[in-house]
Amino acid sequence: MEKHIIITGSSTVSWKDAIVQTVAEAAKTLDYITGIKIIEQRAKVSGKKLIEYYVDIDLSFTVDRDRD
Repeated sequence: MEKHIIITGSSTVSWKDAIVQTVAEAAKTLDYITGIKIIEQRAKVSGKKLIEYYVDIDLSFTVDRDRD
């Protein structure tokens, strides 16, 4: 069985960094991550610069039915 959750992450560096950091943070509490799908990317703007990058991710993971 595979389960999906939607999570939001951010970075002040880039969208790629936001994705990597979000998956790394999710992996601290979720086992058996099998894939991700990027749902949306957006950014906060200050003046003429992007200052924060946001991503919404559909994260898939396998459910361990034998886990206590």
